[in-house]
Amino acid sequence: MPISRLRFLTYLAAGAAGLALRPAMAQGYPDRAIKLVVPFAPGGATDILGRLLASQLSEKLGQSVFVENRPGAGTAVAGGQVAKAAADGYTLFLGASSTLAMNPVVRKALPYDPLRSFSMLGLVADMGLVLVANNAVKATSLQDLVAQSKAAPDRFSYGSFGPASSVHFGGEMLKSATGMRMLHVPFNGSTPSLTALMGGQVQLAVDTVVATTPLIKAGKIKPIAALGAQRLALLPDVPTVAESGFPGFDMSTWFAFLAPAGLPEPVRAKLEAALADVMAQPQMQQKLESIGLTPAWGNGSALQARVDRELPLMRDVAQRAQIEVE
Repeated sequence: MPISRLRFLTYLAAGAAGLALRPAMAQGYPDRAIKLVVPFAPGGATDILGRLLASQLSEKLGQSVFVENRPGAGTAVAGGQVAKAAADGYTLFLGASSTLAMNPVVRKALPYDPLRSFSMLGLVADMGLVLVANNAVKATSLQDLVAQSKAAPDRFSYGSFGPASSVHFGGEMLKSATGMRMLHVPFNGSTPSLTALMGGQVQLAVDTVVATTPLIKAGKIKPIAALGAQRLALLPDVPTVAESGFPGFDMSTWFAFLAPAGLPEPVRAKLEAALADVMAQPQMQQKLESIGLTPAWGNGSALQARVDRELPLMRDVAQRAQIEVE
């Protein structure tokens, strides 16, 4: 039965009121505590990053920002939770390169879409990756390793802190760029991987600068090359892969600020501006560098561009190396 003119006008007015209410609510944002979901366990460098950002954003926004740790499935557990949350600015997410550029190409049943499930707020930091060797390996440079590998193709295996992790991708990119043959041996975390390296169960490992630097400085393992485009502040004497004869090589893990898709524009703009202010603070940059992270601020558009650039590259690596997670 057709609705009456009066009822139609009532519906129309209610809809218009709802549309008007949305910007009004956004204008008063935030008026309560904000949750920042961190997809890593407490205590590591990435958890410290999340807590630093939460503390500084709390000061900028005038409301408490508290951290909720939700590790699991290479950030996919937290990513799925945030993707389903209300797009009101009260649930934020410290995502990573694994969230947006690696999980989508190796995990079949992903609880979010990397391009459609999130509002991109900005890049915040990079974490450098390093190729390291057991002290018994008779090589001091990447060129030495490549030559030895080609002379004895089954000589080297490399450890990682898990299949389909950023360091697994880094190791496979090294193999492709250099022509080295290395057997991938995944472990459940950095500690067992680097313990196996020191014990000689694997000859090489790819890991983060945060995990490897203390062991390098203690003389327990030796660095071969940094995988990123620039040398690392914690290891300034270690050449990059590009400097070692393989120009253009660049692989690091990075972290980004996200919110559920559909964030109202005034809320998105306020969060992006607050984040830019936080990342511009010299003391914030110094704190990040002290824990092995490289400040790398870029706004939401820069984050989108990085995802658009890296997603097909990681897909090529996964297909070439047959990296897949059930």
